[in-house]
Amino acid sequence: MNDRARAGETADATGAVDATGASGTRHEVVDLDVIPPAVAREDVESTGRVGCVAYPYRVYDAESSMDRPVLGERVASYVVSVDRVRRLALRADVFPTVEARAVEDALVLPTGLTDEQARERAREAVFKWTLRKYSPLDPPEIAFARHADAYKLFWLAEREGGDVLVDSVRGDERPLDG
Repeated sequence: MNDRARAGETADATGAVDATGASGTRHEVVDLDVIPPAVAREDVESTGRVGCVAYPYRVYDAESSMDRPVLGERVASYVVSVDRVRRLALRADVFPTVEARAVEDALVLPTGLTDEQARERAREAVFKWTLRKYSPLDPPEIAFARHADAYKLFWLAEREGGDVLVDSVRGDERPLDG
């Protein structure tokens, strides 16, 4: 069984790959801006090869400001990570460090959101988060101080009990089929 068949992947004539429902392009080596892994590929336990899935995000450093009678302006800070495949805006703890890196044997997933769509998802999320925490009289003003496009790497490891995806930043793992 070849590596693609074992991972549940199929490829068309253009090299586009479908791995468990997500289409992308497989590269022997590709230069990407990535969030540096805390878990190295070599540290992942595996009964076979350890592949890589590069998952696209756009991260924003955002501020929401509100005028308050008598008390003056209040500013709330947020880090918004927009998952460009699932099209979700998620709250992050910190703005990530991003570094250019040559990544070997990688399935690079395509971005499903344009830059403008990602920015709108982030704006909507900051607006909702602000309204959940504060009760401004007027809609908050939302500003983005900076943004970064980066791929988060997930290690695809072959195991006797079934293949798993390992989050290279947090170290969490989940079964590939679940």
